[in-house]
Amino acid sequence: MDPETLDLARLQFALTAGGHFLFVALTIGLATLVACVQTRATFSRNPVHERMTRFWGQLYVINYAVGIVTGLVMEFQFGMAWSGLMHLAGNVIGASLAMEALVAFFVESTFLGLWIFGWGRLNRWVHLGLIWVVALTAYASAYWILVTNGFLQNPVGYERAGAELRLTDAWAVLSNPAATNAFWHILSGSLVTAGVFVAGISALHLFRRTADVELFTKSLRIGLFTALPALFVTVVGGGMQFGHLQPMKLAVFNQNSAEIAELQAEQVTRFGPGDYVPPEAWTRSGGIVMLLAFALLLYLLVPSVLLAFFTPVVRRFRLWHLVLVAAIPLPFLAMISGWVFREMGRQPWVIDGVLRVEDAVSDVPAAAMRTSLLVFTVLFGLLLALNWFLLLRQAVRGPDAVALGRMPEEPRPMTATF
Repeated sequence: MDPETLDLARLQFALTAGGHFLFVALTIGLATLVACVQTRATFSRNPVHERMTRFWGQLYVINYAVGIVTGLVMEFQFGMAWSGLMHLAGNVIGASLAMEALVAFFVESTFLGLWIFGWGRLNRWVHLGLIWVVALTAYASAYWILVTNGFLQNPVGYERAGAELRLTDAWAVLSNPAATNAFWHILSGSLVTAGVFVAGISALHLFRRTADVELFTKSLRIGLFTALPALFVTVVGGGMQFGHLQPMKLAVFNQNSAEIAELQAEQVTRFGPGDYVPPEAWTRSGGIVMLLAFALLLYLLVPSVLLAFFTPVVRRFRLWHLVLVAAIPLPFLAMISGWVFREMGRQPWVIDGVLRVEDAVSDVPAAAMRTSLLVFTVLFGLLLALNWFLLLRQAVRGPDAVALGRMPEEPRPMTATF
């Protein structure tokens, strides 16, 4: 394998996977919060909760719509740039990838479309059921992709048959601790991300002395009361994963030079000459940044939850409002650095102990890989910029500018653009 092609392929996958994950974290968490708020609105018939559902639902739809495009790239990339992986392990991971595509691009999208266009047209209980199906299919989509990733981290339930891997124990793959522990970690981390996002946007409106004081007071509390317990679950889920880490990844994170040398010698004996130590700077810094970001979130959320019990503080403490707005990027930083730690620590393996990265890359010229990297980088950069422009513009405009759920005869208020 040409070293330049290998480096370009790795960089391309890192950029596209990381870019897509920024959408996923917010999508899963917001879907849950919107479903919970709509449940409250359906039972109480409270117009404030209905407006909350429409406002946060609009932001969820924007993030989902742009993020789904980035997900398409991820599905195709396995065949375009990593054909060696699919040739060897397609019989094992092909089914989970297919299920993820079926759930995300068909089931979830279909029910989300019904939810978007069903406002005022469907029975309120049916409409509530639709958003819960959307939320549950978001969880299912995350689970199936983590089943695939879990096999790469900890290959189980297979046997080697010539040049291919053959599935021998489907349950072992589905219940792989590298997948199940990561699932709860990602799910709770997504709730932290959405909770801090909701609290931050609400704080922005309260800082600006919005007219929708009651709506954003409730929203800020919902965000904080979701984010703090979810953060504790995230920490527990992350701690459970340390029990299933590759020994080399753990040794690099702990900077245990003696153990690194011993593990390197063992793998040379087992797999032949080569460098089996993952990039230490990326692996260790990814883990450290993740832990620091979660620590900052903990120091922020604990006092914030206490302050949230006092209505005058929620509505008038403007310095606190600014801190909550500034904290919005923190969960994204924590989750993306966690993925860097998870993925870089597995190097030089695509499937740990089974398939090396250099053997998984498609046999294509460096020029072709360079061109695809340039196209994907520009595309993902534009999509990320577009997504955050649309999110911030809609968030700043407020609930009165929401189109979601508006009846055809309902007038659209005149509002300033962002």
